[in-house]
Amino acid sequence: MALLKGSCHCGGVKFSVVSHTPSPYQSCYCSICRKTNGGAAGAAINLGADAATLKVEGKTKIYHAIMRDGKGGEKISNAERHFCGECGSHLWLYDSTWPELVHPLSTAMDTPLKPPPRGVRLMLAFKPGWMPEEYPLPSAQSDSFDEYPYQSIEEWHKKHSLWVDGQLRP
Repeated sequence: MALLKGSCHCGGVKFSVVSHTPSPYQSCYCSICRKTNGGAAGAAINLGADAATLKVEGKTKIYHAIMRDGKGGEKISNAERHFCGECGSHLWLYDSTWPELVHPLSTAMDTPLKPPPRGVRLMLAFKPGWMPEEYPLPSAQSDSFDEYPYQSIEEWHKKHSLWVDGQLRP
């Protein structure tokens, strides 16, 4: 497993976690990822890590997104988005549906990450109209999905020979 270290912009929160899947490859276009990450395409769930290994210095705030169905209905997301309470950096996501996993954001990583050989663009049905079709990767360099892809983070890493075996504790 790979040891990943990350932090917020102001340095008030630092964390480490171990991962079998340390290659960032997804760009999510849903409004939750775009708006909580402050970018055109979010990178919320593109890394997976062992939740039991998460070590944190500093205090985070948690946000549960409101999921709207476009027909007037809404529900609170199970996912906990952890942010620095001082500078607002989005650091990781935890969802009790998969209690063994935590999803650190690649944008919060201080550890150099291996670039993916191919990207995945997901939730394109929610891409804003002003965004170019080919952002951030051309279609020839990525697989595109209107909603969630059929492949898990683990399956994608194994398919591309990026799965990291072994035991490691921070």
